[in-house]
Amino acid sequence: MRTARVFLFAIVSLSIFNEATAETGELAIVTRDEAALRGAPRASGAVQALIWQGEVLEVRGERLDYLQVYDHSRERAGFVRAEEVRRLALAPEEAPELLAIVRFLRNTPSREALGIGFAAAYLRAAPAESLRGAGGVEALDALGTFADRLAQRASAASGLSKPAQATLSAQLEVASRYGVRFTSSERAGAVRLCYDGEAFGRVLAMKSTAEQRARAALALTRPECVADELAPRERRRTDEWRAEVLDQVDAAALPGYLRNRIRMRRAAVWGALAYQLARAGDAGQAAAERALTELAAIDKPELAHEDARAYAEAAIRVNASRWASSADTDTNAAPGKGPRLIALPGQAGETCLLLIDPQHGPASPLARRCTYGIAWMASATANREGTALALAVQPAEAWRELWIFRRTKSGWSVRALPPAAAAPNAGYAEFAGWVPGGAQILVAREALAEGRLRRSFELLRLDTLATVRQAAEPDALGAFRRWRDPSWAQSTLAMR
Repeated sequence: MRTARVFLFAIVSLSIFNEATAETGELAIVTRDEAALRGAPRASGAVQALIWQGEVLEVRGERLDYLQVYDHSRERAGFVRAEEVRRLALAPEEAPELLAIVRFLRNTPSREALGIGFAAAYLRAAPAESLRGAGGVEALDALGTFADRLAQRASAASGLSKPAQATLSAQLEVASRYGVRFTSSERAGAVRLCYDGEAFGRVLAMKSTAEQRARAALALTRPECVADELAPRERRRTDEWRAEVLDQVDAAALPGYLRNRIRMRRAAVWGALAYQLARAGDAGQAAAERALTELAAIDKPELAHEDARAYAEAAIRVNASRWASSADTDTNAAPGKGPRLIALPGQAGETCLLLIDPQHGPASPLARRCTYGIAWMASATANREGTALALAVQPAEAWRELWIFRRTKSGWSVRALPPAAAAPNAGYAEFAGWVPGGAQILVAREALAEGRLRRSFELLRLDTLATVRQAAEPDALGAFRRWRDPSWAQSTLAMR
């Protein structure tokens, strides 16, 4: 039977300690950045190299207030000040002290590489029974937290000075020597670095607490770490896996703020799955209902201030796919004998929308428009005058447009209203009501685009889609108070 230490070998490279202790059995972990490895035991000694927090050195002797060491990663010997390192024996009796240091470093910013080093040292020193128990889980939880936080710092490094970026790069290299792996992807012109989550996966596989499992699940399911270039089938499998990971957490056993975070993440993931299932021709109704249920279960008084943006984004993503929870009918398409929409297959993966009436059938429709997105036929609604019709069309998992068919003197036209004038990220534009007279429409729009969150309720002209009036709250507009559609007000998440 494999011991716990061998079981954990894939998470951190324990060979880094084997090299350092091969000759003398003593080692030291560097505790600060840019510590000097000198050629002599004095401040004026030539600097052989700069070494960084978390690096492991073999101790071969002492001279004054310096240690004589050997750096196996650089294959270079020298001297370091004793106050810049911490000596270790990696004996089982040292394990509790190492775990205490890990606990302290866990909440110490910019000490992630050092934390990884001490977590690895604990995994090397602790006896097998400790590694299989609460101590091993705590060390893995901390190791994952250090690696995840280091990746987040690196992803936000573009605004740092060059020396700060160099320090961060060195810390990433130190982490990689311990076997910690990162992945990178480009999104919106910026490179995002993510921890591969190996330690968190082990936390979920072991007997861990509800809070440890929640932290692991949240780190493993970060939406920003899902590559944009995934094919639709791969994206669906990824989100199904993310949903399974989140369901391994007992939300009821968590404190309120953490329970909310799990529910927000679940809502966003199930909202994405609703779109993906519908796009593949499967029923996405159950997924959309699960997303709405998770979002509705969020306890707003327990919502942490720093989670307000995450809550808004989750609501946007769920609202973008909420029509998947409705039956795929067009019963609201038009009153009486007015125009109505039908959907027919176009080219591979394409849906063509045809506007017809009793005099104009599919062979000669009033208007025709095709899309590779999902046309939510249950959302189709026409105005009382029979001169305009609105439809929700979703081209991406978190981006829903409003298509407006309008009768003009020269025939029917079709225009698409996006959530925002920006590259698609997360957002929706949705019908909120018809204004009598056939000249205006009420629209709710919300988007997270280019790093900004914006929500507005607007009165638009039908002929140009120009904004006549807008407000941050619907009751601030008289037209919304008088003419908003009751079914929209009942089902939308825009007025959460």
